Amino acid sequence: MPQVMEFKLPDLGEGLTEAEIVRWLVAVGDVVAIDQPVVEVETAKAMVEVPCPYGGVVTARFGEEGEELPVGAPLITVAVGAQSLPAGAAEAAEAEGSGEAPRPLIGYGSDHSRPARRRRVRPVTAAVSAPVTAPAPAPVPALAPAAPAAPAGPVPVISPLVRKLAKDGGVDLRALHGSGPEGLILRADVEAALAALRAPAPAPAPAPAAVSAQGERIPLKGLRGAVAEKLSRSRSEIPDATCWVDADATELMAARAAMNAVGGPKISVLALLARICTAALAKYPELNSTVDLAAKEIVRLPSVHLGFAAQTERGLVVPVVRDAQGRNPESLSAEFARLTELARSGRLAPADLTGGTFTLNNYGVFGVDGSTPIINHPEAAMLGVGRIIDKPWVHQGQLAVRKVVQLSLTFDHRVCDGGTAGGFLRHVADCVESPAVLLRSL
Repeated sequence: MPQVMEFKLPDLGEGLTEAEIVRWLVAVGDVVAIDQPVVEVETAKAMVEVPCPYGGVVTARFGEEGEELPVGAPLITVAVGAQSLPAGAAEAAEAEGSGEAPRPLIGYGSDHSRPARRRRVRPVTAAVSAPVTAPAPAPVPALAPAAPAAPAGPVPVISPLVRKLAKDGGVDLRALHGSGPEGLILRADVEAALAALRAPAPAPAPAPAAVSAQGERIPLKGLRGAVAEKLSRSRSEIPDATCWVDADATELMAARAAMNAVGGPKISVLALLARICTAALAKYPELNSTVDLAAKEIVRLPSVHLGFAAQTERGLVVPVVRDAQGRNPESLSAEFARLTELARSGRLAPADLTGGTFTLNNYGVFGVDGSTPIINHPEAAMLGVGRIIDKPWVHQGQLAVRKVVQLSLTFDHRVCDGGTAGGFLRHVADCVESPAVLLRSL
């Protein structure tokens, strides 16, 4: 007899606890090979194709496209065994027919049962020609209908948090049907009961004017939810401060034009600013650090993994250039272009969006002069760059029209004082005004 194996949504790394189903790549009844992608999901960081560690026949899918699942929730079940497969697929399935635990997928954590925000998942079923039946879904917890008093005896609840939740909400635990093993009452059961108690009575549909008066509600989830969570955490945990300075970028722009005039790959303004940042961080390493609250320590980091803000159709993302301190402007330009293209096409991997130590935010592309950046937690600083425009400027004692840019530095006041932050920003401004200063710091 074939063995039915359940494949759960794996831990996709970097603290992600949930993902939204974008597109199913297999249907019930399809034959899948080991490590074949079966579903495309969208996490708070990127679009990911999830491969299945089993080979066999798909007997059930769990979750609809557009539905959000927590890590550890079932994705599909697969009938594993030579007799359940068409000719040519048996050999691939034999490796999984022993019933042993699946090998971890490359790039995933091995623990797929980490607690997460739970959601009841409905299986998507269809007829299957293979002689296997999919396991039936667990019943949705609900309040029991009116009936005689529940029999005496212990209530099947283990968690004190579940008991407190029920007590605070006025839910009678004896009136619930637990969805856990042997009728165990879970937190999800109590929350479902509370939702049923609080649900308003049906009302007639409001007139169109009343609907518009309520405003549009947009779920704060996915990328937008992750951004909101990270920015809120930054504001609540980091005592930040901001300093700024105007700089004459005329010489920097002239240097870029001269570099690009000799042929070869074009060098971007962002790449020049990034090279200036890495040189300044070498001089002021306090700003390339993070705070370990548990150990009460400031951790200075040996490498500069430079994040840069990129606007996409999905929203703002921050790809990371690894070991930026060892790259020249040409290499930085190429890497910025590569990561930006991946970001705009939605093909960035989670690893491309994590691990940054300092962020460069060129909001000047939006036509604004200045801003007060919010630090990309858990980093310690972010440099913001406004648009470079012609302005009146005193140059060599004379009023002239020069290309001026505003630079803003937001920093974590726990890692340094204003003198260090000011010194960093002044060094950046000096390199912008006179690129020869950069050569002295290399």
